Amino acid sequence: MRVIRLIMNILIVAFLLFYVQLSAHEDRGETRCLEKERRALLKFKEGIEDDYGILSSWVEADDYCCKWRGVRCSNSTGHVVALDLHRVRTGAYQPLRGKVGPALLELQELSYLDLSDNEFIGSFNIPEYIGSLNKLQYLNLAAAGFIGTPPDQLGNLSNLRTLDLSRNYALTIKNFNWLSNLSSLRHLFLSHVNIISSTSLGWFQAINRLGFLIEVELAWCGLHDEVASFSDLSINSSYMSSLAILDLSGNSFVNSSRYQWIFNYSSIVSVDLSENQLHGLIPEEFVKMKSLQHLDLSFNQLQGGIPKSFGKLPKLRSLDLSENLLNKHLSGVLYNLSGSYMEKSLEILILDGNRLNGPLPAEIKQFSSLRELRLSSNQLNGTIPSNYGDLPNIEIIDLSWNRIGGALPDFLWPSLSLRVLNLRSNQFNSTIPQTIITLSKLEVLDLSSNQLNGLVSDMHFENLSKLKHLDLSFNSLVLKVRSNWNPKFQLDTLRLANCKMGPHFPTWLQSQRYLSEIDISRADITGTIPNWFWDMTPSLEFLNLSNNYIHGILPDLLFKFGKYPRLDLSSNFLGGQIPQFPPNLTSLSLSKNRFVGSISFLCYTSGFLSYLDLSENLLSGKLPDCWMKLKQLVVLNLANNNFSGPIPSSIGSLYQVQALHLRSNSLEGNLPSSLQQCTSLSLIDLGQNKFSGRIPMWLGVSLTNLVVLSIRSNNFHQSIPSELCYLQMIQIMDLSMNNLSGTIPKCIRNFTAMAQKGSTKPTLTHSYYYATDSSSLNDTEYADAAILVWKGRESEYRNTLGLVKSIDLSSNKLTGNIPLEITSLQGLVALNISRNKLTGGIPTDIGNLEELNFLDLSKNQLSGMLPGSLSLVSHLGVFDVSDNNLSGKIPVGTQLQSFNASAYAGNLGLCGLPLPNLCPEDKRKTVPECNDQDSENAVEDDFIYSSFYVGMGLGFVVGLWGFLGLLLLNSSWRVAYFKLVANILDWIFVN
Repeated sequence: MRVIRLIMNILIVAFLLFYVQLSAHEDRGETRCLEKERRALLKFKEGIEDDYGILSSWVEADDYCCKWRGVRCSNSTGHVVALDLHRVRTGAYQPLRGKVGPALLELQELSYLDLSDNEFIGSFNIPEYIGSLNKLQYLNLAAAGFIGTPPDQLGNLSNLRTLDLSRNYALTIKNFNWLSNLSSLRHLFLSHVNIISSTSLGWFQAINRLGFLIEVELAWCGLHDEVASFSDLSINSSYMSSLAILDLSGNSFVNSSRYQWIFNYSSIVSVDLSENQLHGLIPEEFVKMKSLQHLDLSFNQLQGGIPKSFGKLPKLRSLDLSENLLNKHLSGVLYNLSGSYMEKSLEILILDGNRLNGPLPAEIKQFSSLRELRLSSNQLNGTIPSNYGDLPNIEIIDLSWNRIGGALPDFLWPSLSLRVLNLRSNQFNSTIPQTIITLSKLEVLDLSSNQLNGLVSDMHFENLSKLKHLDLSFNSLVLKVRSNWNPKFQLDTLRLANCKMGPHFPTWLQSQRYLSEIDISRADITGTIPNWFWDMTPSLEFLNLSNNYIHGILPDLLFKFGKYPRLDLSSNFLGGQIPQFPPNLTSLSLSKNRFVGSISFLCYTSGFLSYLDLSENLLSGKLPDCWMKLKQLVVLNLANNNFSGPIPSSIGSLYQVQALHLRSNSLEGNLPSSLQQCTSLSLIDLGQNKFSGRIPMWLGVSLTNLVVLSIRSNNFHQSIPSELCYLQMIQIMDLSMNNLSGTIPKCIRNFTAMAQKGSTKPTLTHSYYYATDSSSLNDTEYADAAILVWKGRESEYRNTLGLVKSIDLSSNKLTGNIPLEITSLQGLVALNISRNKLTGGIPTDIGNLEELNFLDLSKNQLSGMLPGSLSLVSHLGVFDVSDNNLSGKIPVGTQLQSFNASAYAGNLGLCGLPLPNLCPEDKRKTVPECNDQDSENAVEDDFIYSSFYVGMGLGFVVGLWGFLGLLLLNSSWRVAYFKLVANILDWIFVN
């Protein structure tokens, strides 16, 4: 019995050990998968390009395929039921590539398949065999790079509940017959897929047949009003009764009457019609949607205000009408939202970017549930009402970019839930109240670009331990803190531009470990940058220390900063050699310092650099020949240095460069022909160098986007190539101070931009993208500047550069006439063709250039008269025609007589004001100057004229006294005469 009992105990222990081991395998997902399916997975892997080892666990020797990455099996059957290979985001972009082979057809129990966010790019359509995986309930092929049209076989997936084909930008859907067969579908995502449904079954009819749909996303699909006459469609109440989320954003709907069908779905909870082209008034019919909680109509062209019926929506929590054309008084807008339901339900109200006006209404207090209030970029004025601090749940207040003024209110600070306060770009003109310390939950504080003044101390931030974003820039504030201040917050963004915080470098920054952005420019900081600053925060992506008084030498910065840093150290007194910077640098400005030596450090960058400004330093040597590494560069400014030698040919690799500033160096040689590959160039400034040769024809043929072309003060020679006339967008052309000869091309009439009066943009901007640490791209704009010679001196134009239209051909050896075609350039603001050898007359229609402010034709060999049409040019500020062979009278105009006589000097034949010598026709109106013969004739004439007037006077006197004598001597005549006079007087008074 003991033996039997011992054997039984051993068996029980063995069974328990086996059970525990089996359970452990199952808990670890180590169910032994079916061999057939394991082979299928390995076969599938053969067609995949796995550059990052995502499928490294899929190996032949491992029988437990259920533990492979992305594979899940059924614990009971061992079948593979889920395959999740969506791109894994581990801080880097790591997609799978290649071809989705048919091996997956062996996984007949597969119910979940996710291949999203990979790069199956090429000639790969969505495989037809996927339609045979009839157990599929979840299919996600979003952003996988598929092209063509979805196969009709997808319609066989009758068990499918979720289908996501979104973000396959080369995918086109021409009919929806297959979609209408997916009777179990709950979630449909087709955003960013091109939908062409003018024939066969349209998208609306298809989704209208799917009675269990909960969520539909058709954003950015190219849909428009003509796809279907929605107003003619009858909605079957048995269909789509469960539809809750509808996203039609980013399409081309124009007429609000074409989406009236939406109002028939009372089950809809969220509607997104943003970024369409909707215009007119907001329809009242939204009131029918009793379940509506979220409505987004932003980025359209809707006008007027909010319908009063909106106040009756019982569940509306979020309303976004930003970036429209709403132009009502804000108080009226809020009045139409006020209602017993809305006042309790509304949590988010976004009205940014409209034309709403008037002061902030006190009625805002009625919306007791309000968490977000965004009213930025409107035309609001007045002050902030006192009851804005009484909103108990308010978390975000954004009133930026308005005209709200007065003092910053103390009453805002009781809003203890406030996380974001943005009052940027208004007209607040007080100090910052110290009561701000009560906002203990504040994360974002932006008071920049106001008129705030006074002292800001560390006590203002005493309780703001959660603060992450602080922006007080562009005010008149003085930041004064204790030398040992240790802030309780850990900032991500610090912007204190124009806040006076010097003279010492702020030591309290040493406590900040997570800063990604620092701007303490124009802060009156002197001295050197302490060594600890460079090691302070490895995540720093943006640093601006410009316009201070910082001196010293920069250390080696190769391993400093975040992943894609942007640095601005311009306008200081930094010197020495430029150190090594991180290779992933995206923006660098060291201009207006004292750096010396070469710029060879550029050859060690990795090609992310978009903006580079090293101008106004003491840099020298030849330009490096490694520009092929900087293919992302958009702005390159090396002006005002001591660079020498030719431009290397590799500069032609800058395919995206838009601005090239090499002015004021000692560069020489011909322009490299590779530069014609930089077809995005809109500004070239090569002035004040030693370039020679002919002006290349390809400047006009290949660089047709040029707006500014300046090669002033070089050694270019021969004629101006007529190919420059292809530059239809050119607004500033400066070819002055060279050795150019020949005539001015008549084809300049093709300068289309110069022929148009005015300009739509006051600045010349360059748009470019820069990478961030989150592996995304942000876009930014840079307003460029150019140096123009105006009134005899060089001036920099930036904020008005886009308004200037100028031609400067002065100080060359040009011959021939001024072409008549120049008078067609009616937008010209400045024309300087002085100091040449031009002959002939000034075009008679030069008065067509009514926008001219600067006209210099001096020091040529021009002849003939000044055209009378010059008097039509009423904006002239600079005018000079001196030292020519002009003759005749200076036209009388609104301004021509106001210029100094020196503007006309050196033209012996000119006469009239403001010159001292009068014209002959003017002399007869003054005392004449005569010779001897003329004097005799004049005396004779004077005698004749005098005798005539004396005789006439004597005759009048004799005749008068003869008449009076007859009246005295003859009484009957006297009575008759006075009677006649009396009758005449009576008639006059009566009539």
